[in-house]
Amino acid sequence: MLQDLFPPDHVLLARLPSQNAVLRELAARSAVGVGLTHSEISHALAQREAFGTTGIGHGIAIPHARLRAIIRPFALFVRLDKPIDWRAIDGQPVDLIFLLLSPEGDAGQHLQTLAAVTRRLRDRKIVDGIRSAHDVTEMRHRLLDSQNQ
Repeated sequence: MLQDLFPPDHVLLARLPSQNAVLRELAARSAVGVGLTHSEISHALAQREAFGTTGIGHGIAIPHARLRAIIRPFALFVRLDKPIDWRAIDGQPVDLIFLLLSPEGDAGQHLQTLAAVTRRLRDRKIVDGIRSAHDVTEMRHRLLDSQNQ
């Protein structure tokens, strides 16, 4: 399931200075992939963050939204070169960000995907591997390696 969400160009290394900059970049990159405007995605992500932080702790954030106009889930995974403030539940800065956009009418699949990613990102071995990876190819391998599932 996660393999389908993360083709090689959906795993990124980035240098972004703030949560707003990250959300803008994620919206811009995903707009092309889902056929919506940057502002539609930005608005949905901002609404979700206003509801409560998507910073789940341990340097990880999972911004997500369900959108009426998309037909299949879309995901990006980003490792930042420097952690940023995300108002995470543990107060720690964030350097690993997983974006999930899902069709509005597919709540079950949305929750199932969030749960699968959360399980992987709660595994210390996987997270340490992602953080120590030298490039996006190695990051993707560490995220998706079936031996770690």
